[in-house]
Parts: sequence; C-alpha cells; structure tokens
Amino acid sequence: MQNIVVLTGAGISAESGINTFRGADGLWEGHDIMEVASPQGWKNNPELVLDFYNKRRSQLHTVSPNSAHLNLVTLEKQYNVTIITQNVDDLHERAGSTTVVHLHGELLKVRSQFDKELILDWKKDLLLGDHCEHNSQLRPHIVWFGEAVPMLDTAITITEQADILIIIGTSMQVYPAASLLQYARPEIPIYFIDPNPAISPSKKLTILPEKATIGVAKIVKKLVN
Repeated sequence: MQNIVVLTGAGISAESGINTFRGADGLWEGHDIMEVASPQGWKNNPELVLDFYNKRRSQLHTVSPNSAHLNLVTLEKQYNVTIITQNVDDLHERAGSTTVVHLHGELLKVRSQFDKELILDWKKDLLLGDHCEHNSQLRPHIVWFGEAVPMLDTAITITEQADILIIIGTSMQVYPAASLLQYARPEIPIYFIDPNPAISPSKKLTILPEKATIGVAKIVKKLVN
C-alpha cells in the first residue's frame, strides 16, 4: 500500500462550524493571542486562559465531522493514511480516521504542570484547583506560542515516507507546520486544497482552489478510482 500523508488546518474544521482562532485583526475572539495562548498569558491570568479553552471545548461538543473528514476515511480502504493536523479538535477521530498526529495539542486533553508527560482525557470545563496526582494544577494540552512542538519530529518522519501528500485548509504560512513541505520527496504528487491558496502550482503540485468539502471529494474520487 502507498502512504498518503494528509496535512490539515483550520479550513477543514471551519466547515463543521468551529470558529477559526485567529481573525483578520490578529485577535482570537477579542483576545490578544499572547493573552490566551502563551506561557506568559497563563502565568498572568490563568482564569482567562481556562475560560477561553473551556468555551472552545464546549463548542466542540456541539459540532460534527463534515464530509471532508468522512471522505478522508474512505482513502484508508486503499492506502496507508496518516493525518497530521494543526487542529486541536477531535473531528478526524470522530469521523473514523485511525492515525492522527496532533501538532498543536488536543482540546479534549489536559496535562500536568508538574509532569508534561502526564496527559489526561478531559471533556468538561477545566478549573483552577483541578490538580493531577502530584497536586499540581492541570493546564490545557495545547502547544502555546513560544513552546516547542513535541510531535514535530514525528511529523517530519511521516512526511518523509509519503508517496502522496494532500494539504487541506491551511495557508502553509505558519511555522513549524509550514516547514513540513520541504521534507516531502521531490518526486511525489502534492495536492493543495484551499479557497485562497498562497502558493503556485507546479509540475508536481496540483492546486484546487476550493473549500475542503468540495476539494477533498474530488481528490478522493480520483485516488480511489
């Protein structure tokens, strides 16, 4: 079986009704990014940070995978498919994808401040006073600005082994995720699905200027048939 690696961004989840964090004004729903998505913001006002992610978690419970998520599962019938996502939701998993790597963490998990390897499933609100077994405050299992991306090396290795690369709903302008493109072997076909693609087509790069639900359906139909 050939290896398909799929890199997904906010665009695929937006069609399920998940608000994209960063707006055109650089704010995340009225908040300065560094207030709610940085270690310093957490130190300065942990209640604000917890409230921000509690609202994101609550919203996630109200949405469902869309046809783009579901169509990607279809590829697993004929290919080894690994999804590398910049998204922190669980829509790929709920759709049925079996191998998902989360670059930026997961909204439905929390971790200990005492031991970053102590990660817990968490579906309810996270509050000050919610402690791990070491009596240390739990924090969102999210990679904040200024923090290392623990799964980056794993994602690089996966991308190096790709026979086909599909990029969906991401500008490929945000690092380190954008750097993954350079690790794909130069001879493999790459498909880029985004309504406003920020890169140009080439011999090996096919661009579909479509929203995720439309573009993914076209690519999956081509690859499965």
